[in-house]
Amino acid sequence: MNTEANTYKKGLFYTAFSYILWGILPLYWKLIQDVTSEEILAHRIFWSFLFMLALLTISKEWPNVLNVCKKMTKNPGLILLLFLSSVLISINWFVYIWSVNHERLIEASLGYYINPLISVLLGMIFLKEKLNLWQKISFVIAGIGVLFMTFHYGHIPFIALTLALSFGLYGLTKKMTKLSSGIGLTFETMAVTPIAIIYLFILASKKEMVFLQFDLVTNLLLIGAGIATAVPLLLFASGAQQIPLFMVGVLQYIAPTITLIIGIVLYKEPFTTVEMITFSCIWTALLLFTLSNSRFMKNALLKSKKPNSVEM
Repeated sequence: MNTEANTYKKGLFYTAFSYILWGILPLYWKLIQDVTSEEILAHRIFWSFLFMLALLTISKEWPNVLNVCKKMTKNPGLILLLFLSSVLISINWFVYIWSVNHERLIEASLGYYINPLISVLLGMIFLKEKLNLWQKISFVIAGIGVLFMTFHYGHIPFIALTLALSFGLYGLTKKMTKLSSGIGLTFETMAVTPIAIIYLFILASKKEMVFLQFDLVTNLLLIGAGIATAVPLLLFASGAQQIPLFMVGVLQYIAPTITLIIGIVLYKEPFTTVEMITFSCIWTALLLFTLSNSRFMKNALLKSKKPNSVEM
């Protein structure tokens, strides 16, 4: 019993800490905001790949990597899914870095608040998962919030929706490939590393690459982007396996909440009535969705379906 409790606490700590790291990651990107988002992305991909190679070697995972390679030869669809995963996560990384370094943190946090709803919607479309009435209502409320922001500003919140859709679709491809996070991230970064290297060589040939021409701290931060990417992902993979899924669902709101607070308090991004109304809709939708499978909500739903009794 004590062992189970320790396992739960350990899983809770790892998962919560991974979301805390994701939440404060904007502070890391702000340290290198003088570097273009494209170069940061290229370094993030390249150093993540090298870091994962080292980690696979230390953890003696290469036999499992070879088994995955054998699966690929028998199932070309797996190669396509892994390539799609790499493209989607690269888009997500780039948009997030760009939003941080262009004072759009609040909209980025909105994207990650929307993400759980997008993931469920994708599951409903592609995996034929069913939604109950409360969950459907939560989608309507979230949609109202996004439409309100769109109507007020005259344009769709592309950053928020791109982050939510790219990460939601990435999660869907991960679910279909069923690879461990470490091996999956290695193949995903490997697929786009050649593109990152070519881009860095082009920058170097034009003498536009910041890396090795800037100060030592900037160089180290660009190299460290690989560790900053992989560590929270590996912590999450380890922790999420040791706690119930509903707890993972509750903890996932830590990251966008921290990001939102950083944007408002630290970087003084405007949080007007429009943002307040939009976020209120999203928060209400998320609360309703989180509680949708609780006993109270299920009983309320059953009562609403029962025909009214007629007194004789």
